[in-house]
Amino acid sequence: MLRLYEVGHWSFEGRLALTGQNDSWSANISWEHSPETEKIKLSGPMGQGAVVISLTGNVVTIDRGGDDVRSSAQPEEFINQQLGMFVPVRSLRYWVVGLPEPSLAYNDTDAGFNQAGWLNEYKQMQIVGDGAMPHKITVMNNKVKLKLIIDHWVLNDTKTN
Repeated sequence: MLRLYEVGHWSFEGRLALTGQNDSWSANISWEHSPETEKIKLSGPMGQGAVVISLTGNVVTIDRGGDDVRSSAQPEEFINQQLGMFVPVRSLRYWVVGLPEPSLAYNDTDAGFNQAGWLNEYKQMQIVGDGAMPHKITVMNNKVKLKLIIDHWVLNDTKTN
């Protein structure tokens, strides 16, 4: 059985839809995780309009290409300003692999769990190596709804389609 808290490196490729009270958008997403860094690339069709979000420790950097690179020591607030809606990136790094954030209380539900005011539902799973990983995820609160479809997982050295 796969022990996800022990998986130090993982990545995935997929599609993301984000809906807030005043705005919504969708993007292709590529996320690379290591114990030290999160690297999230969001792009439109054919890779156009790519934005790379890097989170190392308490510093987030958003690179929109060219000379448009901005950093902040307040990651979630900064990402909120840039996206126009709040996305809990620190918790999301756990939620995308199907786990509650270990430092916060949570309650199980039939399809996932509630944590920090966010409902996490795992609509569909896929076989990856010796275990199952999320394929379709919905994360929502009363202001934001995030839908994620993960097409390809890489766990350490295991890749799936």
